[in-house]
Amino acid sequence: MRVKYDGHRGRALLAAVAAMLAALGVTVLVIASRAQRQAPQPPPSAAGTYAAGSLHAGTPSSSGPPSTSGGQPSAARPSGPVLAKSMPTHLSIPAIGVDSDLVQLGLNPDHSVQVPSLGAESKAGWYRYSPTPGQVGPSILLGHIDSARYGPGVFFKLGALRKGDTVSVRRADSTVAVFRVDAVAEYPKDHFPTLTVYGNTDHAALRLITCGGKFNLSSHNYEDNIVAFASLVSAHAA
Repeated sequence: MRVKYDGHRGRALLAAVAAMLAALGVTVLVIASRAQRQAPQPPPSAAGTYAAGSLHAGTPSSSGPPSTSGGQPSAARPSGPVLAKSMPTHLSIPAIGVDSDLVQLGLNPDHSVQVPSLGAESKAGWYRYSPTPGQVGPSILLGHIDSARYGPGVFFKLGALRKGDTVSVRRADSTVAVFRVDAVAEYPKDHFPTLTVYGNTDHAALRLITCGGKFNLSSHNYEDNIVAFASLVSAHAA
């Protein structure tokens, strides 16, 4: 995988990513015991090749982490199908019962990544500084695992996804981008593999991210992140 770096933007992105990952496990809003036992966690076998040597692969150099601005790596032809840019509007993951409109997420004034609002109907969000689903590169979708007030969040069962499951994203141009899950992995937040998750790819990729693992009663936060990796396999009219 070829990764391009932008020092200034890279350092800002790393800070934003770290804040986003913390916000997905926001303290007093998490169910401290009951829900955590119920939320499925992916076994190591579900991670496939993405887990191999990746726990520290995302630790950025002084140049900073990769840009997620999209576009194919230089001197490379896309691998697999690709689509033109179009904003995502709806997410469907039949295997885990997800059927959610997508909200757009940007940056907060402190340059941390916004996360979806918590509510009775928890929605997933697309990070608008990543490629749109179907473009070359990793398109980033974020969702909460649960909250004390509203119960399970939109990505509560993300850890139950398995290789071969499908993820469909409806887009503003009336097309539906269909992705196939390649792997599902769980990473400690203090060793999050930034390059593996956010690095440029030679194909249209999707990353679905939430919190997971053990709930730390001292820090009032989940200790891990669950990431589902998927690749575009087809598209059809909505």
